[in-house]
Amino acid sequence: MEEGTINEQTIIDPERQVKAKQYARIQRRLIVLDLAFGGVYMIAWLIFGWSAGLSGWLREISTNAWWIVFLYIVVFGGIYYLLDLPLSFYQGFSLPHRFDMSTQKLTGWIVDQIKGILVGGLLGVIVLEIIYAILRAYPSTWWLWAAGILLIFNVILANLAPVLLMPLFYKFVPLDDEHTDLAMRLIQLAKNSGTYVRGVYKFDMSKRTKAANAALTGLGNTRRIILGDTLLREFTPDEIETVMAHELGHQVHRDIPLGIIFGSITTLIGLFLASLGLNLGVKVLGFAGTADMAALPLLLLVLGFYELVTMPLENGLSRWRERRADEYALDVTHNGKAYASALKRLANQNLADADPEPWVEWILYSHPALGKRITMAEKFGRPDHDIEENA
Repeated sequence: MEEGTINEQTIIDPERQVKAKQYARIQRRLIVLDLAFGGVYMIAWLIFGWSAGLSGWLREISTNAWWIVFLYIVVFGGIYYLLDLPLSFYQGFSLPHRFDMSTQKLTGWIVDQIKGILVGGLLGVIVLEIIYAILRAYPSTWWLWAAGILLIFNVILANLAPVLLMPLFYKFVPLDDEHTDLAMRLIQLAKNSGTYVRGVYKFDMSKRTKAANAALTGLGNTRRIILGDTLLREFTPDEIETVMAHELGHQVHRDIPLGIIFGSITTLIGLFLASLGLNLGVKVLGFAGTADMAALPLLLLVLGFYELVTMPLENGLSRWRERRADEYALDVTHNGKAYASALKRLANQNLADADPEPWVEWILYSHPALGKRITMAEKFGRPDHDIEENA
């Protein structure tokens, strides 16, 4: 799309919305199926004694606790991955192609899977090795120590992700001369918000999807603005500016540290509940101790159930933060028309359900429904909007 003014006729495509609702329903069913499979897998390892058998066999062949943790994760996680692979393939490759959302070739999907196993597996092993080392050293208060260490780990990971992890999957390049004006515009927008960014980068989303996205990634000296090439191609500069103003709103409102604090609190509670579950498992299931690798499925079950129960609370807090970021974007750009247009384009391009059922939004949505956000943007600056704000 050439740089220019906002198209007055930008609307949400009704036919796309029919497909979006169908797409969303299938995705929800797949989420439930995936959760159910994961739960059954964990329970089966406990009930049928597979976990105890593997843990006992590993203790026979090695006395090194670190090595036992690693081997258990490889076997337990490897079997799960292989069993879940058909569902993962349908969810991540077949379904997006069926709805004409994916541009990724099968070889690309396989490469991404290999990278994901290597990166995710490495991070998972590191986290579990740390947790079990703390479990062995502090069996009664391990949950408190683990929460603190995980907090530090997450902050470091957020800082390094833009320079170490994300480039493994996407190619990032500074905006070219064609978008010099847009880059300067976004950098000035960030400067006005008091946010330091290293630059504005484009990444190749089009290799995998037709969806569009933009983000502010990193912390401190690694913070940068990233724009999907699909966004640059389909959105006007005014629309992109409002989208990025929304992202900067999170910085202005200190949503990042707020999220870290809230996440740390919920993690602490979850780990405490997990410690109670492990103690009960020692008594009821006969584990050798809370640090026995045989109890890992129980640990994951408790944490998974806790995350499921607290998901509506976490999403509710997230929707509140996202609404504040929307308000900031409108206040700083004074361009409700451009923001409404950008959100409509996102609904069309990303095949997003603009008006989901209330229960779906309450449980699953980290952002307010697009329909609500569009309505707020369209009302911005109108006399009736001012009256509502002052009421």
